[in-house]
Formats: sequence, C-alpha cells, structure tokens
Amino acid sequence: LQGIFRNPLAEPSVIGVSQGAALGAVISFVTDLAMRSALWLPLCAFVGAFVALFTVYSIASRGGRTPIATLLLAGIALGALISAVSSLLISLSFVNWQVAAEIVFWMMGGLDSRTWTHVWISLPFLTLGLLVSLWHTRDLDLLLLGEETSASLGVEVETVKRTLLTTAALLTGAAVAVSGVIGFVGLVVPHMIRLLLGPSHRTLLPASVLTGALFLIVCDLLARTVHPPTEIRLGIVTAAFGAPFFLYLLRRRRKEIGYL
Repeated sequence: LQGIFRNPLAEPSVIGVSQGAALGAVISFVTDLAMRSALWLPLCAFVGAFVALFTVYSIASRGGRTPIATLLLAGIALGALISAVSSLLISLSFVNWQVAAEIVFWMMGGLDSRTWTHVWISLPFLTLGLLVSLWHTRDLDLLLLGEETSASLGVEVETVKRTLLTTAALLTGAAVAVSGVIGFVGLVVPHMIRLLLGPSHRTLLPASVLTGALFLIVCDLLARTVHPPTEIRLGIVTAAFGAPFFLYLLRRRRKEIGYL
C-alpha cells in the first residue's frame, strides 16, 4: 500500500480494509457464527475486507480511472462509517457479557489461544498474497515514479492497482481473522526496512514479512511478561511502540516539504 500510494504513512486502515475485516469478525461474534466453527471468523473477516475494498473502489472510480487522492478520501470516510457500525454492534452486544468480552478482547488484538489450526486456515491466503505481491515488485518500483511515468514505461496502472489492492485486502483479512486488530505493525516495519535496505520492493517485501513477524513475537513476549500474572493485549504494546514512531514519521515528512 505504501508503494501504491507513494506514501510511507499508508496502511490498510486508510482504505477501510482493516475496519471492514473487523466489522465482519464482529458480525460473526454477534450472530454466534464464530462459536460454531473456527472457519466462520476468518470467512467473515475476508468478506468484510473485500466488501469494504469494493465499496471504496466503486466510490473512487471515475471513467475507468481511480485517482489516489479520491481513493484515500473515500477509504477514510468509509472506514469511519464502518468503525461506527462496529461500535454500535459492540454496544448492543453487552446484553450478553460473554460475547461482548470476546469482541472487546479480540478488537484489542492478541495471539493468545491461537493454535496451528488458525495458522493452517490463514496460510494459503497469506502465501497467495505474498506471491502476487512479489510478482509485482517491478510494477511497485515503477509506481514510485508516478502513475504517468510508470504507464509510459509499460505498467498497466489501473490493472496493477486493482490487483494489489485486492491482494492487500486478502492479506489484511487473513491477518485480522487470526490475531484481531493489531495496529502500527504495517506502518512501522516497512518504513524501518526501507531505511535499512532501500526502496526496492524485491527486498523490501520479504524483509518486511520476516521483520514484522519478529516484531510481533517480541511485542507478544512483552505483553505476556511485563505485568504478570496479567497479560496485556498485544495491540496495546504495538501501539505503544508504533504511535511515537508515527509521530516521528509525520514530523520528518513535514520537514521534508518545508514545514516545521
């Protein structure tokens, strides 16, 4: 997403995909589908992510083209609306404290109670998404030059954008279905790798996958050990690291364009 939008601050939430996956998961809890089978939660998360992406893309598309700025604005607006619907469902679910607690803890993100079954369910989607992303590394590198320049160099810009945005929805749905909503990992890790290894997506993508997994394991270890016997939710720990880094990126970007 950072390559598509040519912006190091981009992540799945800016196009509403994370919120869509979360809403799908919340619906699975509220309707009791998540309790019936381990397959319903990831399925609902996938459906939510793709419905959100399709809606955003439909709103932003005009005349066969999808301007990046319009896509961002539509994603932010739809993401806010989806978050409001999720909050409403969570509020209504408090008549059943067990369901409400499950939703709230899941929304905070975590790897507790996860088994190999969850890994095998998400692995095919994660593998497919990674392979598609690696196939388009050259296109992502050229998109950094701008849409007009990349088109003149042979990139089918709109096709590539649709493919990669769909891939982003696939990866987000798989991740959210297993771990819940864990923020800032997709923002912090790629930017750190870009600073260390450069902007080439051929090395950036696989390095980000491995480093992101390591970062998540370290944060999970901290969440389990920093305040025993209580376990802090994983999303809280990643936010504690990610939010200051986000502010650093924001300040650095403002300086680059000439603002203090």
